[in-house]
Amino acid sequence: MEVHHHPKVEKKTFREYFFEFIMIFLAVTVGFFAETFRENITEHKRAKEFAESMVKDLREDTIQLKSYRAYFNNAANNIDTLQQLLAKAEPRDVPTGKLYWYGLFGGARRYFVPNDETFQQMKSSGSLRYFGKKIAATVARYDRFCRLIQSNEEMQQNLYVEVRKLRSQIFDFKYNDRANTIAQNYYKKADYGLIDSFLKTDPPLLSNDKTIFNEYVELVRSRFIRTANIAYSDSLLHQAAVLLNELKTEYYLKD
Repeated sequence: MEVHHHPKVEKKTFREYFFEFIMIFLAVTVGFFAETFRENITEHKRAKEFAESMVKDLREDTIQLKSYRAYFNNAANNIDTLQQLLAKAEPRDVPTGKLYWYGLFGGARRYFVPNDETFQQMKSSGSLRYFGKKIAATVARYDRFCRLIQSNEEMQQNLYVEVRKLRSQIFDFKYNDRANTIAQNYYKKADYGLIDSFLKTDPPLLSNDKTIFNEYVELVRSRFIRTANIAYSDSLLHQAAVLLNELKTEYYLKD
């Protein structure tokens, strides 16, 4: 009968088992840290790309906001002049060219549309976490101010419609449109000569009734042109500057 001899298996010592455990543990740990490091590099790279895109959006917003603020500041100044004219004299005693020009700005209207493509993309994809808590909080605060200024514009909508309706009872569309064309050209060229010429004209009014003028001025004042539009744009410009500074500092972005 044939006898099979089993090979002799040497048993590992505790030190050998412990050494193998240490090697496996180190391999897993190093792999974990390497993967984490790789993810951090990737996230930082993506964060910088988002930061560069958001900086571009903020610069465009800043240009738009400065124009928005200048527009409403100009409108408010002209409305102030209209109120001063009517506080000192009856509508029939004020040159109609001045009434047309300064009355035009009661219907001032402009919208602020934020360039928020980068923010919306980061928000929907959960990528805002790439920025860290401080910058993410500043981004959220800036977005909140954007929504506030847009909400203010929506709240003014009904008053704006009423102002336009009442204005149509006072001013003839033909001359009102002429004044508006001059105003649009002034924003482009800042040529006061055309304005001065129009102020010296005497276009006919549809009405010089003091009651209607008084109602028109009160409606215009109710729109809070100076306190609302300008205040919101000032706040938003400040928030844009804060966010721009944080993004450029954190990601070493140049102007």
